[in-house]
Amino acid sequence: MNAKLRIGIVAGEVSGDLIGEGLIDAIRKRVPGAEFEGIAGPRMAARGCKALYPMERLSVMGLVEVLGRYRELRAARARIAEHFIADPPDVFVGIDAPDFNLGLETRLRAAGVPTVHYVSPTVWAWRRGRLSTIARAVDLMLTLFPFEEDFYREHHVAVRYVGHHLADAIPEHSDARAARAALGLPEEGELVALLPGSRESELGRLADLFVEAAHWCAERRPGLRFAAPFASAATRARFEAALARRPGLKCHLFDGRSREVMAAADAVLLASGTAALEAMLLKRPMVVAYRLAPLSYWLIRRMMYIDRYSLPNLLAGETLVPELVQDAATPPALGAAVLDLLASPDRVRQLQARFTALHRTLRRDANERAAEAVLELVAARGAGRVA
Repeated sequence: MNAKLRIGIVAGEVSGDLIGEGLIDAIRKRVPGAEFEGIAGPRMAARGCKALYPMERLSVMGLVEVLGRYRELRAARARIAEHFIADPPDVFVGIDAPDFNLGLETRLRAAGVPTVHYVSPTVWAWRRGRLSTIARAVDLMLTLFPFEEDFYREHHVAVRYVGHHLADAIPEHSDARAARAALGLPEEGELVALLPGSRESELGRLADLFVEAAHWCAERRPGLRFAAPFASAATRARFEAALARRPGLKCHLFDGRSREVMAAADAVLLASGTAALEAMLLKRPMVVAYRLAPLSYWLIRRMMYIDRYSLPNLLAGETLVPELVQDAATPPALGAAVLDLLASPDRVRQLQARFTALHRTLRRDANERAAEAVLELVAARGAGRVA
């Protein structure tokens, strides 16, 4: 038995770095001498996680980018696998990045290393054939959402629902006035937040659509204001170009600060993704839109097992918020859905009550629960000293 607990860990992108930071902190509360090494972002590195490979080289996950760097990523995975097989950790935790981590976990588990995968791939939505890979790769799956736990149990994969770190981080009640003051926005008047995505490819498909939808709204509701946050200078430039094609539409632009912008808003128009979950946790009514390249959409639709896309609707098991996808996402349709929310205070209050109930379901102290699950697996396998 080792004198110290040693954990291999791989995070593939910024969100995984945030989850990894919380997991490291929670495990160290219980095992102060625990050591971590693998692939870490700046947050995990600040907690003392030893980096064997730079996370930024792993975080480019678009299809073309991955194909262009396939050999590099495959070689990196092989080196990390060899490192951990030669000197086995007490447990390995792969955080998200399933295309990288599941293959790594499969090799490590076959070599006798206990494996945990934290953040389920969306096998419940599409590419269900990956279930057999997951069953071979992981001793334990940690999920963010309760319906994922049910799914894995039905398919006989060991699973633990731990909750979502954003639900823990975001308070149950958010103050729109305080958010507006922090952003330097007027306290009075209606404000719509526009979030057309965090990647350049999303802005390429959605920037003009969102600008045109905002213009449609402004023509019919004088005095309506707009604000948009951006994850990078490149995405902001894409949106500014779309605004230039619609002169006269005024929109406050912010670098980062997406949570504050949503908290300040009366309604949110956003691209499907994590932003919808964040808007729900902030109790903001929303309209969800998405567009893909026609061929991509056709292919994905043939592999989908769900008929709802946004996380609020998936969590509720019903359509709480409008979803306008592909050809249905037009400026008039999006604009009409936004204005309908602004004109329906009773409906908004009902939505907020549902969002609050869902928030409470997800608020489980995810870091602590994940740490407990990892350490229980270590104890069950008889590895390491965890007390």
